[in-house]
Amino acid sequence: MTNSAAASGVSRPPLSQEFDAIVVGAGAAGLYSALCLPSSLRVGLLTKDDLPLSASDWAQGGIAAAIAPDDSPKLHVEDTLKAGAGLCDEVAVRFLAEQAPACVRSLVDLGVAFDRHRDDLALTLEAAHSRRRVLHAADTTGRAVVSTLSRRVAERDNITTISKAFVLDLWLDEESCCRGVCVLYDEKITWVQARAVVLATGGGGQVFAKTTNPSVSTGDGVAIAARAGALLRDLEFVQFHPTALTLPNAPRFLISEAVRGEGAHLVNDAGRRFAFDYHSDGELAPRDVVSRAIFRYLQSTGADPADSHVWLDCRPIAPEPLQRRFPNILRVCRDWGIDPAQEPIPVAPAAHYWMGGIATDLQGRTSIPGLYAVGETASTGVHGANRLASNSLLECLVFGAALAQLELQPSLSVAVSPGVKPLTLESSGLSQRLQEIRYELPRLLWKSAGICREAASLQEAMVQVQQWQQLEAAFPLAQQMGHLQPMQSYCVSSEAAAWLLEWGELRNLLEVSQLILKSAAFRCESRGGHYRSDFPQMQSQWMGHTLIQGDRLWCGEGV
Repeated sequence: MTNSAAASGVSRPPLSQEFDAIVVGAGAAGLYSALCLPSSLRVGLLTKDDLPLSASDWAQGGIAAAIAPDDSPKLHVEDTLKAGAGLCDEVAVRFLAEQAPACVRSLVDLGVAFDRHRDDLALTLEAAHSRRRVLHAADTTGRAVVSTLSRRVAERDNITTISKAFVLDLWLDEESCCRGVCVLYDEKITWVQARAVVLATGGGGQVFAKTTNPSVSTGDGVAIAARAGALLRDLEFVQFHPTALTLPNAPRFLISEAVRGEGAHLVNDAGRRFAFDYHSDGELAPRDVVSRAIFRYLQSTGADPADSHVWLDCRPIAPEPLQRRFPNILRVCRDWGIDPAQEPIPVAPAAHYWMGGIATDLQGRTSIPGLYAVGETASTGVHGANRLASNSLLECLVFGAALAQLELQPSLSVAVSPGVKPLTLESSGLSQRLQEIRYELPRLLWKSAGICREAASLQEAMVQVQQWQQLEAAFPLAQQMGHLQPMQSYCVSSEAAAWLLEWGELRNLLEVSQLILKSAAFRCESRGGHYRSDFPQMQSQWMGHTLIQGDRLWCGEGV
């Protein structure tokens, strides 16, 4: 893990000290946002890894849009509101559904090769949708979208993409307006000015031991916004995808909901479709219902839900459409010794999508002037307590397009110091302790804030996370970083740069862990992706958003 250009032998582009707008994150939300910003702006697209590596790139299912003759945005709105369990912002949902067809046309025009049925775009059915409205590119829709957007970004002269650039914190002025970011890049810590900053860093699935998210999903955007004092919303609502490949030593590879939409059955060891015992829609019920059905079923058998699985039987799907629609799923499963055409796939739930995030309006504006958020990092109000399948890529596009109207802050009258100071970071025993906490933290969160939660385990976990935060803050490296001077650049060794990335990600994971735990302990009911075994029913007095800003935590109406 090194940021050294010399080590890789690759020349790295210099990082400008000033842009008109900075977009942090290069998944679908970040890429599309950068493309939709006015071409007259100098845009810096910063990503902490190489392009592309994001949850968008891993997305299999597709993009929901009401384009079929028997469908309408009104029906799309109704399905979304129903899935959101009373917490969706109806204005935001209407905006999402009404803009969806135009965004699909935009992607087609950009060159995304969606599957077709004769001359029409092919549509599939996913859970909790009342119509077939999900566009797809086989079972790698996210990859098709992200790769196309990446090519289009590379063609734009006004966009500079800086890979392996890790944003440590926001840069706020004395009026608490966002003026840029503090970045670790090419063995330097640099303050970069911008008249607007867009956070598009994705979710925080790595806070859980079992997740379908890639390794980069460490909640960076929410964490740095929290430290800057931004308003956050509904952080307890985490969607656990019910069907992730579950084999010893295998990653929790997501088996798309579209597989069930095309006819696959969720079964127990005896081949019985047990999900109908818990909901009349069986395996096509909303994701939170199916995930809890699996959890409860495994509990009822005496198995430990943390170490057990059920089966997804794809054999009801004819071999030709199975191969045509899901080639990547078949390939990955076969790589792990499972042939879905001949035998069922072992599956269990895993953390998949974070409904909460940085509170924004329809233009992506946060509570901090000059700061915007889009995609899974943001809480736009469209998902409520439980996201409807395939609305996530759509949200990236619709709200990314809204940034065409982005408002720029006045330019700063001060300049970043042109000099670079050497910074020697103290790291005694740091790496080992960082790795120990990084290992223990997601296991704690999975046990305490996973599919089923209750007060005692949430409180115990909060105490433990607070102890880890105090330990992290006492690291000499953390204390040195707290004394950096704004507008002064620093150079560090390649070894120190690797420590900084490890420390920065852990700091963010600890931050979002505590935010999730606090929110989950605060909401004393069960709703959508938040299930409390000690408060198993939905309660009318909690028909509001969980809001956090600094040390304040309350239930309210949003932005």
